[in-house]
Amino acid sequence: MRSPATTSSSNLDAPISISDKILSAWNEQDVEKTLACYTEDCVYVDPNTRGPVVGQDNLRRYLTNLFQRWRMHWSRREIFPLADGSGSTFLWHATLTPAAGGKTVEIDGMDLAVLRGDKLCRNEVYFDRMALFGG
Repeated sequence: MRSPATTSSSNLDAPISISDKILSAWNEQDVEKTLACYTEDCVYVDPNTRGPVVGQDNLRRYLTNLFQRWRMHWSRREIFPLADGSGSTFLWHATLTPAAGGKTVEIDGMDLAVLRGDKLCRNEVYFDRMALFGG
């Protein structure tokens, strides 16, 4: 495993560019723009999905509900390319505010982002859900 100090900037260019595109889509909360970052047969998991969300149609339903319920902003803190070049893991910080109003919550987490070409075929999101409930 490479640390950020030993990973050359040229090895980070593609993962950073792809993650910027994905985070931009998520920050705009545009369902179709976000789906364009995923393959048709994608697998998406986060602490709220209660299992994998498989395929763009299912992800569309999930994102539509999520984007209606929350105002979110995501920013990458660090990125670690996978050794085989198939994607990256990255640490992030996010602010989430209930769309109906309420307290803004700040959370930190990590994504596993596996690519096919320049699209996500597998996206696993990890964070502590207790932060959403004031814990």
